Amino acid sequence: MSKIVYEKYDGSEVTDDMLAEASKLFNENYGIWGKDAAKTGAFAKPKSRVRLNKDRLRTQCLPDGAAFSYVKVSVEGRLVGNAFACRWVYRGQTVCWVTQLVVHRDFRERGIAATLLNHIRKQDDGIYGIMSSHPAACLAAAKAFGHGLHAAPLDFIRQHAGAVLEASPVGYIKKAKLRGSLFDAEETNGAVSSVYTQFFVDHTEPLEALAWVREGMEWPLGDLLGGHEFLFLLKVRRRGRFRSRSAPGSDPVS
Repeated sequence: MSKIVYEKYDGSEVTDDMLAEASKLFNENYGIWGKDAAKTGAFAKPKSRVRLNKDRLRTQCLPDGAAFSYVKVSVEGRLVGNAFACRWVYRGQTVCWVTQLVVHRDFRERGIAATLLNHIRKQDDGIYGIMSSHPAACLAAAKAFGHGLHAAPLDFIRQHAGAVLEASPVGYIKKAKLRGSLFDAEETNGAVSSVYTQFFVDHTEPLEALAWVREGMEWPLGDLLGGHEFLFLLKVRRRGRFRSRSAPGSDPVS
C-alpha cells in the first residue's frame, strides 16, 4: 500500500522550495489556454499550458498582510495535490477562500481534493468560498465544507457574494465581476452563479465533466461561459448551543 501523507502549514511556514514544487504541480496539471487566450493577456497562447511561477504563486495565493493556509498531499514522497486558502473578515465572520486547488491528473477521482479542503478548515471559519472553472472543485468544496452541492445556498450567495469579494485582499478575487441570473434576472445566457475573471482557459475538460455531473444531479451553478468561473459560497452553520438565547438576530451574516 502506498504511503499517503497530508501536511498543513500556515503562510509564514511556506518556503520558496514549497512554492517551486507547487508551481511545478500547477504547470503540469492545471490546464491549457483556450482559443481566446489573448483576451487574458499577451503572455497567454492558445493550446499552451497555463503556467505560474513561484513568485506569481506567492503574490496570488499568499498576499502580504493576509492570513493563509497551505495543505499538500504526497504519495511515496511525491507531491500529488495541494490547496491554498486565504482568510479575511466580512461582517465579523472569517472568510476562508480557496485560492488554488490542484490534484495531479493521475490521482484524480480518489477523494483527494475534498480531503485537502477538509485539512484547510479551521474551527473559527464562518464562510467558505471558491471560484473555479472545473465543477469537480466546486463539488469537492461542497463536500468538504457543506452538505453537497444539491444544497447550494443560492440565496446566501446572492445576498453576500459581492461584498465578500470586495473585502478580499487578493486582487483577482476582489476584481472578479458577478455574472449569472442569480445576480441579474435579465441574464439569459445560462450562467447562474459565476464570475467573469477574464481567465480564458480551455474548457473542454471542465465541460465534459459538467455534462457527466448533470447526468446524475441537478447542477445549481448554471453553464460555464468563456472567461468565467463558477462561484460557490456558503456559510458555516453553528450548532444552536453556541448561540446566546438572549441575543436573537445576533448572527451578523444570515
